[in-house]
Amino acid sequence: MLNRFRLPAVILFAAALCPAQDYVEQVVERARKEFDVPGIAVAIVKDGDVVLTKGFGMRKIGEPAPVTAQSLFRIASNTKAFTTAALAMLVDERKLRWDDPVVQHLPGFQMYDPYVTHEMTIRDLLTHRSGLGLGAGDLMFFPPSDISREEIIRRLRFIKPATSFRSAYAYDNLLYLVAGQLVAAVSGKSWDDFVKDRIFTPLGMSNTFVNTAALKSGKDVAIPHNTLSGKLEALPQEDVDNNAPAGAIVSCVADLAKWMTLQLGNGTVGKTRLFTAAHSREMWSGQTILPISEPPKDAPAAFATTQPSFHQYGLGWDLSDYRGKKLVGHGGMLSGYVSRTALIPELKLGIVVLTNQEATGAHNAIVNTVLDHYIGAPDTDWVTAYGERTKKAMAESVV
Repeated sequence: MLNRFRLPAVILFAAALCPAQDYVEQVVERARKEFDVPGIAVAIVKDGDVVLTKGFGMRKIGEPAPVTAQSLFRIASNTKAFTTAALAMLVDERKLRWDDPVVQHLPGFQMYDPYVTHEMTIRDLLTHRSGLGLGAGDLMFFPPSDISREEIIRRLRFIKPATSFRSAYAYDNLLYLVAGQLVAAVSGKSWDDFVKDRIFTPLGMSNTFVNTAALKSGKDVAIPHNTLSGKLEALPQEDVDNNAPAGAIVSCVADLAKWMTLQLGNGTVGKTRLFTAAHSREMWSGQTILPISEPPKDAPAAFATTQPSFHQYGLGWDLSDYRGKKLVGHGGMLSGYVSRTALIPELKLGIVVLTNQEATGAHNAIVNTVLDHYIGAPDTDWVTAYGERTKKAMAESVV
């Protein structure tokens, strides 16, 4: 599918399109087979143009309906970048600042430690360094619960910290819910309405939603799957709307191509500007240092050659380098779904991969293959490399 090309660009690009689609299709189909994934959707944008939006495989195992560029998937924690973009827009409007204390805008906000309550800033909400342990409090919304957003935030005050404030990285979701409630407090609109009205609508993301209703009523929906029972099975849709700002957005690759174009345009696409380039840089600037794990000595050589030299978390974005180029991205996982966004700003290149099976090796293999294609790196069999890593990990987990 081609979008936004002027006539000369169409002519020049036509010759390259089929080979581009061919190499992507080859790696996607191999990844689907290797990692037992029913359906995958991929979008690629380059230099402000949409190179590819395409679905592969099936929406549900055993049924013929195909995945398309419009098929709906959960994007899970890729939602977090939308929440930080909403805050960036409010910073541009001078309704708040990144380093405002949270209690300045949400007077009822309270953490376990009174000092942390007083000192925590909006920036701290977004950077996984609050002192909360990994996934602290997630059981309040997953498995699905009927606890309200307000009540989840109230209960934060009872969660004991695992480390001191700002001393360590530990991924959390609940503070993104606080960030979403802050958007509502400052803008006068719910997080849901703000994101729809101020982001989805201006970008023409008409097939993107802030809750699970679309998954239950839509016709072109990729059904979630996993293999936890020992075989590939379809799963029921789960409602995590009470923590929506951390991970509830539902979208398709056709719409996410528009989102990536905005991001690579530093907040502007065409004549539409959602946030300034200054705040684009802020969101893509390292805030929390993450450890870099050395690949195992017996790992495929491909992993050693792409070992990052830095790894940080920004504001809703994961930051590292790939073959010497800055890589901005994020992953997301909810029951039966995995998503991955990868951007190389220097190349004006963006890739998003959505899958309806909990197999991270599939999206990693696809993303790395596409990155290598545009970087001009030597061919690497990433499907085999991630397949071997997955099999080794599974063998080591068996007691």
